[in-house]
Amino acid sequence: MTDSQSDNSRLVLLLIVGIPLAVILAATALWYMASRGDVDLLNALGTANRGTLIQPPRQIDGVALSDAAGAPSPYASLEPRWSLLVPGGDTCGAVCEHRLWLTRQIHMAMGKDMDRLRRLYVSATAPDATRLTVDRLSDDRPPPPDFATLLASEYRGLVALRMAQGGTEMLFPEWRTDPDTWYLVDPRGWIMMSYNSEDSYKEVIADLKFLLKNSRG
Repeated sequence: MTDSQSDNSRLVLLLIVGIPLAVILAATALWYMASRGDVDLLNALGTANRGTLIQPPRQIDGVALSDAAGAPSPYASLEPRWSLLVPGGDTCGAVCEHRLWLTRQIHMAMGKDMDRLRRLYVSATAPDATRLTVDRLSDDRPPPPDFATLLASEYRGLVALRMAQGGTEMLFPEWRTDPDTWYLVDPRGWIMMSYNSEDSYKEVIADLKFLLKNSRG
């Protein structure tokens, strides 16, 4: 073997060993900086300008939650999943009904990843005390007689939770100024992103696919 051939062999060996090592070191450094908050990993990897990041995220269990029967039902007691969360008030009009319909359609469009998501409706008012004030549903059908029936008949699988009074101000301040807002909650209960009518159906799907691909939850 000539000296030139020997040098080429050493270079190939260095590349074989060095490139994977460099990738590992770079990934480790990026993860360390992201865990410290020095790098906004979600923005860096391309989710900016779709949903709006909640900074800092809010822990949903910072407010007491209960089920329809009034029994305590913290988010942490639910099966760990990403959640499409629709806030509610004492009345559900056209905007409220459309957000419920939209999040259901998005959930269904996720195909094989559907089981990694759930839909939540969270309000300080119980469903059977919430007034339904729509003339037509989003799919142009007549509405049921009341809101509780709407949830039971049209939104099977949706989890309805009540929150303590004052919870809206703590958890959903964006919704108070823009009733078209809804949220994405991670499997640990952090409210991390908000959406409204400015975010297209396809943009939401792109965010969800990215997050599910890059998370274990």
